[in-house]
Amino acid sequence: MPLTFAQMSKEYVIVKITGQDKIRTHLRNLGIMENETVSVVQSIRGNLIVEIKGVRIALDKSLANRIMV
Repeated sequence: MPLTFAQMSKEYVIVKITGQDKIRTHLRNLGIMENETVSVVQSIRGNLIVEIKGVRIALDKSLANRIMV
């Protein structure tokens, strides 16, 4: 399921990242990769603040929809 449907404060493992190479590279540079554990800290109208590797990252809805957990 896309990360936008994830429950807050629950840990998920990223299984796949979809989209063009440019988008996948951008997410990888942020530390968002397959097999990493991620949790949703806050959700505002589909835009998310996630925590991965102890760092909080803000993602807009279109990027969050490309991350499958």
